[in-house]
Amino acid sequence: MPEIVIPLVLLANGLAAGVLMGTQLGGWPLLDTLPAPRYVQAHGFFSTRYDPFMPLCFLATVLGDGVLALVAEKTGAQVLFGTAGLLAAGTITISLVKNVPVNKWIRTLDPENLPDDFAERDPRRHWGGWNRARTASATSALLANCAAVGLLL
Repeated sequence: MPEIVIPLVLLANGLAAGVLMGTQLGGWPLLDTLPAPRYVQAHGFFSTRYDPFMPLCFLATVLGDGVLALVAEKTGAQVLFGTAGLLAAGTITISLVKNVPVNKWIRTLDPENLPDDFAERDPRRHWGGWNRARTASATSALLANCAAVGLLL
């Protein structure tokens, strides 16, 4: 079973971490510099592109790592797979609690008719910080998964 689950976990975790890293390197710097109406328009566009792809990748990572933490032949690999699963679960938690609510709110706004208090409610600073946190968590999960595989080689 590990010979099937390991490649799937590495693929799912790698794709999810890669998307978040791409967001950090390209998408977020752009969004952070746009005037409010263009930010709302661009954020609304980006945030609809990753569902259900990202949630499925993270769910596959958490479930696969859970299985591998139980069945891996070496204790060190079990610990690393378990750690990776917890990090991926942490990424899901950050996403659901911090980033997704902002994404949903932004999609409800009309870029040409923003609320009068948008400048005070502009979520960019907080959203960006949480996006960095989930990128770090997802990337750390990938590193732990790769280290676990290294122990099994």
